[in-house]
Amino acid sequence: MSTGNEIERESEVQIFSALLTPHRSLNRTGFLAVMLFLSAVSFATGLAFLIKGAWPVLGFFGLDVLVVWWAFKANFRTARAREEISVTTSELRVRRVSHRGQVAEWTFNPLWVRLDMEIDEDFGIEHLYLISRGHQIQIARFLGPDEKASFYKGLVEALNAAKRGPTYNPIS
Repeated sequence: MSTGNEIERESEVQIFSALLTPHRSLNRTGFLAVMLFLSAVSFATGLAFLIKGAWPVLGFFGLDVLVVWWAFKANFRTARAREEISVTTSELRVRRVSHRGQVAEWTFNPLWVRLDMEIDEDFGIEHLYLISRGHQIQIARFLGPDEKASFYKGLVEALNAAKRGPTYNPIS
Protein backbone atom coordinates (compact mmCIF):
# COMPACT_ATOMS: atom_id res chain seq x y z
CA MET A 1 0.00 0.00 0.00
CA SER A 2 1.47 3.38 -0.96
CA THR A 3 1.16 6.51 1.08
CA GLY A 4 0.31 9.94 -0.27
CA ASN A 5 3.96 11.05 -0.09
CA GLU A 6 5.11 8.05 -2.17
CA ILE A 7 2.48 8.73 -4.83
CA GLU A 8 3.47 12.41 -4.89
CA ARG A 9 7.16 11.51 -5.35
CA GLU A 10 6.36 9.03 -8.13
CA SER A 11 4.30 11.59 -10.05
CA GLU A 12 6.95 14.30 -9.73
CA VAL A 13 8.82 15.14 -12.94
CA GLN A 14 12.50 14.31 -13.02
CA ILE A 15 14.58 17.30 -14.10
CA PHE A 16 17.91 15.49 -14.27
CA SER A 17 18.97 11.88 -14.08
CA ALA A 18 22.43 10.37 -14.50
CA LEU A 19 23.84 6.88 -14.11
CA LEU A 20 27.62 7.02 -13.70
CA THR A 21 29.75 3.91 -14.07
CA PRO A 22 33.51 3.33 -14.23
CA HIS A 23 34.96 3.39 -17.73
CA ARG A 24 36.29 0.07 -18.96
CA SER A 25 37.82 0.05 -22.42
CA LEU A 26 38.04 -3.74 -22.64
CA ASN A 27 34.89 -5.84 -22.91
CA ARG A 28 34.68 -9.59 -22.28
CA THR A 29 35.55 -10.51 -25.87
CA GLY A 30 38.59 -8.24 -25.78
CA PHE A 31 39.60 -9.78 -22.47
CA LEU A 32 39.48 -13.27 -23.98
CA ALA A 33 41.48 -12.12 -27.02
CA VAL A 34 44.18 -10.54 -24.83
CA MET A 35 44.37 -13.60 -22.59
CA LEU A 36 44.62 -15.99 -25.57
CA PHE A 37 47.36 -13.86 -27.14
CA LEU A 38 49.27 -13.58 -23.85
CA SER A 39 48.91 -17.34 -23.25
CA ALA A 40 50.17 -18.16 -26.75
CA VAL A 41 53.17 -15.83 -26.46
CA SER A 42 54.01 -17.15 -22.97
CA PHE A 43 53.68 -20.75 -24.10
CA ALA A 44 55.85 -20.18 -27.19
CA THR A 45 58.51 -18.37 -25.16
CA GLY A 46 58.37 -21.01 -22.43
CA LEU A 47 58.71 -23.73 -25.08
CA ALA A 48 61.82 -21.99 -26.43
CA PHE A 49 63.34 -22.04 -22.93
CA LEU A 50 62.31 -25.71 -22.54
CA ILE A 51 64.13 -26.63 -25.77
CA LYS A 52 67.27 -24.83 -24.53
CA GLY A 53 67.11 -26.90 -21.32
CA ALA A 54 65.77 -24.26 -18.93
CA TRP A 55 62.56 -26.19 -18.16
CA PRO A 56 61.68 -24.40 -14.83
CA VAL A 57 61.13 -21.13 -16.72
CA LEU A 58 58.03 -22.60 -18.41
CA GLY A 59 56.18 -22.59 -15.07
CA PHE A 60 57.00 -18.93 -14.43
CA PHE A 61 55.48 -17.94 -17.77
CA GLY A 62 52.28 -19.70 -16.73
CA LEU A 63 52.38 -17.82 -13.42
CA ASP A 64 52.61 -14.50 -15.29
CA VAL A 65 49.50 -15.37 -17.31
CA LEU A 66 47.67 -16.25 -14.09
CA VAL A 67 48.61 -12.91 -12.47
CA VAL A 68 47.42 -10.93 -15.52
CA TRP A 69 44.16 -12.93 -15.56
CA TRP A 70 43.62 -12.19 -11.85
CA ALA A 71 44.28 -8.45 -12.37
CA PHE A 72 41.73 -8.25 -15.20
CA LYS A 73 39.15 -10.16 -13.15
CA ALA A 74 39.64 -7.77 -10.21
CA ASN A 75 39.22 -4.85 -12.62
CA PHE A 76 35.97 -6.29 -14.01
CA ARG A 77 34.62 -6.79 -10.47
CA THR A 78 35.16 -3.11 -9.62
CA ALA A 79 33.30 -2.14 -12.80
CA ARG A 80 30.04 -3.20 -11.11
CA ALA A 81 30.07 0.03 -9.07
CA ARG A 82 27.71 2.81 -10.06
CA GLU A 83 26.35 6.15 -8.94
CA GLU A 84 22.82 7.32 -9.68
CA ILE A 85 21.98 11.02 -9.36
CA SER A 86 18.51 12.42 -9.91
CA VAL A 87 16.97 15.85 -9.41
CA THR A 88 13.29 16.72 -9.07
CA THR A 89 11.75 19.97 -7.86
CA SER A 90 11.64 18.67 -4.29
CA GLU A 91 14.75 16.50 -3.93
CA LEU A 92 18.22 15.67 -5.14
CA ARG A 93 18.95 11.99 -4.63
CA VAL A 94 22.37 10.34 -4.79
CA ARG A 95 22.49 6.55 -4.70
CA ARG A 96 25.91 4.90 -4.70
CA VAL A 97 26.35 1.15 -5.18
CA SER A 98 29.82 -0.24 -4.50
CA HIS A 99 31.37 -3.06 -6.52
CA ARG A 100 30.39 -5.38 -3.64
CA GLY A 101 26.75 -4.34 -3.83
CA GLN A 102 26.73 -2.12 -0.73
CA VAL A 103 24.28 0.75 -1.15
CA ALA A 104 24.59 4.27 0.28
CA GLU A 105 21.89 6.81 -0.39
CA TRP A 106 21.61 10.55 0.31
CA THR A 107 18.65 12.85 -0.22
CA PHE A 108 18.96 16.63 -0.29
CA ASN A 109 16.61 19.53 -0.78
CA PRO A 110 17.74 21.11 -4.08
CA LEU A 111 17.03 24.59 -2.67
CA TRP A 112 19.78 24.11 -0.08
CA VAL A 113 22.39 22.27 -2.14
CA ARG A 114 25.57 23.90 -3.33
CA LEU A 115 27.86 22.30 -5.89
CA ASP A 116 31.57 22.80 -5.26
CA MET A 117 34.67 21.65 -7.13
CA GLU A 118 38.43 21.38 -6.78
CA ILE A 119 40.29 22.49 -9.89
CA ASP A 120 43.86 21.61 -10.79
CA GLU A 121 45.63 24.10 -13.08
CA ASP A 122 47.02 21.37 -15.30
CA PHE A 123 44.28 18.74 -15.28
CA GLY A 124 41.02 20.63 -14.80
CA ILE A 125 38.29 19.55 -12.40
CA GLU A 126 39.63 17.01 -9.91
CA HIS A 127 36.66 16.58 -7.52
CA LEU A 128 32.99 17.56 -7.41
CA TYR A 129 31.15 17.91 -4.10
CA LEU A 130 27.55 18.36 -3.06
CA ILE A 131 27.34 20.49 0.06
CA SER A 132 24.17 20.97 2.10
CA ARG A 133 23.76 21.98 5.72
CA GLY A 134 27.18 20.82 6.83
CA HIS A 135 27.16 17.57 4.84
CA GLN A 136 29.57 17.14 1.96
CA ILE A 137 29.74 14.17 -0.38
CA GLN A 138 31.96 13.64 -3.38
CA ILE A 139 30.16 12.78 -6.60
CA ALA A 140 31.12 11.79 -10.15
CA ARG A 141 34.31 10.05 -9.02
CA PHE A 142 34.31 7.81 -12.11
CA LEU A 143 34.46 10.68 -14.59
CA GLY A 144 37.49 12.32 -16.17
CA PRO A 145 38.10 16.10 -15.94
CA ASP A 146 36.28 16.98 -19.19
CA GLU A 147 33.35 14.72 -18.34
CA LYS A 148 33.17 16.30 -14.86
CA ALA A 149 32.97 19.77 -16.43
CA SER A 150 30.06 18.69 -18.63
CA PHE A 151 28.37 16.91 -15.73
CA TYR A 152 28.85 19.99 -13.51
CA LYS A 153 27.19 22.23 -16.09
CA GLY A 154 24.21 19.87 -16.48
CA LEU A 155 23.74 19.46 -12.73
CA VAL A 156 23.93 23.24 -12.11
CA GLU A 157 21.25 23.78 -14.78
CA ALA A 158 19.08 21.10 -13.15
CA LEU A 159 19.49 22.63 -9.68
CA ASN A 160 18.59 26.05 -11.05
CA ALA A 161 15.49 24.57 -12.72
CA ALA A 162 14.54 22.89 -9.43
CA LYS A 163 14.92 26.22 -7.62
CA ARG A 164 12.56 27.87 -10.11
CA GLY A 165 9.99 25.23 -9.23
CA PRO A 166 7.46 23.48 -11.39
CA THR A 167 6.47 25.33 -14.53
CA TYR A 168 2.85 25.46 -15.49
CA ASN A 169 1.52 25.94 -18.98
CA PRO A 170 -1.45 28.33 -18.75
CA ILE A 171 -4.46 27.33 -20.78
CA SER A 172 -5.06 29.85 -23.55
